[in-house]
Amino acid sequence: MSAHPAAQWGDPQQTALATMSAPVRVAVLLPCLNEAPAIGGVIAEFRQALPQADIYVIDNGSRDATAEVARLAGAEVIHEPQAGKGNAVRRAFAAVEADVYLLADGDGTYDAARAPELIDTLLAQRLDMVVGARSSASDDAFRWGHKYGNRLFNLILKRTFASTFEDVFSGYRVLSRRYVRSFPALSQGFEIETEMAVHAILLRMPTAEVATQYGSRIPGTSSKLSTLRDGLRVLATVVRLFRLHRPLIFFSSIAGLLIAAAAILFYPILVVYLETGLVPRFPTLIVSLGILVIAIILLACGLVLDAVKHTQLEIRRLLYLNAGDRRGNKP
Repeated sequence: MSAHPAAQWGDPQQTALATMSAPVRVAVLLPCLNEAPAIGGVIAEFRQALPQADIYVIDNGSRDATAEVARLAGAEVIHEPQAGKGNAVRRAFAAVEADVYLLADGDGTYDAARAPELIDTLLAQRLDMVVGARSSASDDAFRWGHKYGNRLFNLILKRTFASTFEDVFSGYRVLSRRYVRSFPALSQGFEIETEMAVHAILLRMPTAEVATQYGSRIPGTSSKLSTLRDGLRVLATVVRLFRLHRPLIFFSSIAGLLIAAAAILFYPILVVYLETGLVPRFPTLIVSLGILVIAIILLACGLVLDAVKHTQLEIRRLLYLNAGDRRGNKP
């Protein structure tokens, strides 16, 4: 990894990009919502760091001059009227052709000077995703709720999907063409980062994290992230992905709780029956047996869906391996 990546990215003796036999097309994707005060400077910084890259601003229904400022700064503007970062990212992935995709926010919080290092890491190590992990930040860059919510969800993903990412919610990442062409991008909002991480984990893609500085927002801009609302959406996404991709564990866990409840209801009936030979409280007995039947059905659903999940995962893996890049290279 280069000591001074921003300066050395163009040095043919120093980087993986320059040693490629064919030109590598790099696309910088900047989803934006009302970022007029910041976007011009962000584009200029990425242009300086990556002079040969194509820069795209995905205007996600801004009510200010974001699109106009972006065009004046030399970026191509793509309009996505459906609100939500996930919708903007999905639009960009569908509209832009490139070999390497760099995704960042348009608010000036990410260090554009580190972009060459992230790209060089992806190319040199033949990776599919490199995350710019926010290992250091200014005092006012993270709100209290965001800071501890980020830690909590990183821990949840480690437990549920064996994630190795330290900053799964970083919006600063470099992606291969294989990754982009195999990624379904179903999320609508800020939960898109969770979906991106889980996609890489499930397909066992080669990934890496590079520590980057996370700065304060440009004055005049405000965060679009709501700690409570978006936190609940991320949690719902984690539960949904866990249900879809870990169905046996998900449904067997619920079945286990139901079996325990049925046993609690059934136990006193069994005790009385053993002592007297009578069966009291028939309604309770019926309820306990009904709960037990539901638990068995859920367990059966988990077994069936687990088999379906394995088949779907095999198909997704084959699609990913077949994606390659525009020169036909495979992982």
